[in-house]
Amino acid sequence: MKPMLPLKPQSTPHRFPSATAAGRAGRLLAACLAGLLLAAGAWAAAPAPAEPFPRELAAYADPVGQGVWAVVKARAAAEPFNAVATGIFLLAVLHTFFAPKIRHWGHVVDARHCERLKLKRGPGDMNNDGQPDEVSFLGQVLHFFGEVEAVFGIWVVALGGAVIWFKGLDTAIHYLGSTVNYTEPMFVVIIMALASTRPVMRLAEQSLRLVASLGGGRPVAWWLSILTVAPLLGSFITEPAAMTIAALLLAKQFYELKPSPALMYATLGLLFVNISIGGTLTHFAAPPVLMVAAAWGWDMKYMFTHFGWHAITGIGFANLACFLVFRKELLALKAASGADAREEPVPVWVTLVHLVFLGFTVWMAHHPPLFIGGFLFFLAFAQATAHHQNRLDLRSPLLVGFFLAGLVVHGGLQGWWIQPVLGSLGQVPLFAGATLLTAFNDNALITYLATLVPGFTEELKFAVVAGAVTGGGLTVIANAPNPAGQSILQRYFPNGVSPLGLLLGALGPTLIVAISFMVL
Repeated sequence: MKPMLPLKPQSTPHRFPSATAAGRAGRLLAACLAGLLLAAGAWAAAPAPAEPFPRELAAYADPVGQGVWAVVKARAAAEPFNAVATGIFLLAVLHTFFAPKIRHWGHVVDARHCERLKLKRGPGDMNNDGQPDEVSFLGQVLHFFGEVEAVFGIWVVALGGAVIWFKGLDTAIHYLGSTVNYTEPMFVVIIMALASTRPVMRLAEQSLRLVASLGGGRPVAWWLSILTVAPLLGSFITEPAAMTIAALLLAKQFYELKPSPALMYATLGLLFVNISIGGTLTHFAAPPVLMVAAAWGWDMKYMFTHFGWHAITGIGFANLACFLVFRKELLALKAASGADAREEPVPVWVTLVHLVFLGFTVWMAHHPPLFIGGFLFFLAFAQATAHHQNRLDLRSPLLVGFFLAGLVVHGGLQGWWIQPVLGSLGQVPLFAGATLLTAFNDNALITYLATLVPGFTEELKFAVVAGAVTGGGLTVIANAPNPAGQSILQRYFPNGVSPLGLLLGALGPTLIVAISFMVL
């Protein structure tokens, strides 16, 4: 018998795709998110504070017979930390407006650093990844602070320090590790990753191609089809999944054609508004509806008869108005020449398995251990069918999850002033107030706090939810799926997505949707 020779270890070189400076910042953010999740699990066993934190809203001794401002002042005096938490939150909101400028400074510092390296000893790319081996620490820090998706997570550090200062370490650990519910951020990470896979995207593209073919398959037909059909899908596959599909298809069929900045922002604003209201045909897909459906007894029939037809009408009129304003430019757009990079079909059974994973994730949306476990099985299936897949990029989903995790941490401490504001308004002012407040807070938080206001009539319930979804496109923080769309599309905006540009782009559709809900 011949002796067995020892197996040679195979050293197959693995080339990672070259990373830009923003890519490195993204990996740093992903590491931070992983650290936060691990820390949250470790801190979960921290002892509960002696007093509930944040203070229960019913525990405040509000002045009787006085206005909302008096109530807010009394609550701030009773709990001084309230003002500190809201001040930090407002600083985080302001930070989002300066993020593009900070990111620009990062590019400038990186460029100067590269020039110094070339003069000193050449570019120095020992690992052949297309990037210099030595990077600028200051440049990377600026890129990190310039990532919109990182802003609220960054300010969680300041908030955590303030909680420790005012309430002690145990209170901070218990709030961040046990009180805050991170289910939605985790769900968005998973659903974004699943919805962006090649089989799912190919099915969505083929389906929308049938609709776009009614307009000859021109870019304007694709634009109209995506902005009409995809948002309504959000009522069935959840809004984050609909946003991911719509943004990826708009990137390929519209933004690659390099439209004018005005049309780019108008389309982004229109997408955000349509996604926000498109999930209201059912009671389980849109986060702001989900927050109130059980508490107020709203089922699918109620949602469609009270909200669904308003949403469909609003999407139709908003799309029509935007088309009429940009009619000449939209009709002049010409499809890009050349075939797709991968035209080979995906087997039907592979697509069906992807849809099963997608459906299971939506079904288990409120049970993180189950949908995360399901995603791990999906990763194994994706590896087994790698020849039908594109590279699974988790950078954008992780960044969006980091953004939403930071947002829910801050948002959980804003109820002390939002609740009395909502409770003091009549139907029309409540609708307008909810729309405005949504621009500065996640709309699911607005509707959740509305369930805590006693004595809401059906008219007031309708007004607050309609206002919350109407304002869901005004800013990136207004609706949970917005960061996903911005993360996918921001590469088409030279200096990143401007918050002011997004606000102006969404203002027209928001007014049209408001008329659809309150007048029609």
